[in-house]
Amino acid sequence: MYIALTHSTNTLMREQYLDREDLFSLYTFHQTAGRGQAGNSWESEAGKNLLFSTLLQSPAVAPAQQFRLNMAISLAVTDILPTEVCIKWPNDIYAGDRKLCGILIETLLSGATIRHAIAGVGLNVNQTEWKSDAPNPISLKQLTGKDYDLHLLMGQAQEAIASRMVMLREEPNELRREYMARLYRREGWHPYVLRDVSIAPSMPVMGEQQQGMLMAQFEDIDEQGQLVLRHEDGSVHAYHFKQIRFVIPR
Repeated sequence: MYIALTHSTNTLMREQYLDREDLFSLYTFHQTAGRGQAGNSWESEAGKNLLFSTLLQSPAVAPAQQFRLNMAISLAVTDILPTEVCIKWPNDIYAGDRKLCGILIETLLSGATIRHAIAGVGLNVNQTEWKSDAPNPISLKQLTGKDYDLHLLMGQAQEAIASRMVMLREEPNELRREYMARLYRREGWHPYVLRDVSIAPSMPVMGEQQQGMLMAQFEDIDEQGQLVLRHEDGSVHAYHFKQIRFVIPR
């Protein structure tokens, strides 16, 4: 359902539309209070980008396996993009070292099961100028030089999410294989910063003096969705997304 203006499609979905059918979506091109991971805001020029939330009713995952939802939605977004992209753990979509899309998945539990999940997506489409201090945004138009029909993209996203949710139920191992194959910085040694989990700083950028910086190599993503890294001393450690940050060059 198209909404001309809203504060946040995830918030609106949670407040008014949880009784709708599975895969019901709200979408807009003008959002005044978009949210990202760890409470970050999401910049979007009015009328330029695709901002939507999709309701997942009783998704086929246990609470301990809910990272599979991140895999499914991340891959669904990559399915509709006309250019080669990768997934930066846990679920940002990147073109090179620049952020094309952010995803926020919120779950509502009922006892020991997930009753609802809301997948919020902010895809940079036709915007070419950025006013915030976000260090590395990019849009489809900047990548390809083309303008895109936002309504058409939304229809494609809806179909892709439906397809990936079927894969989540029927072929979870294949879903994981595809997700792993698309991961950003899958190979080589790269810098990371350990974080104080009591705060949520902006993304560290190359050149800043950071405490807790380390070089590490990707090892795995565990069943809980933690990033498993091998340190230079050979030790292996698992981190949830609040514990560690990628260091991204501007």
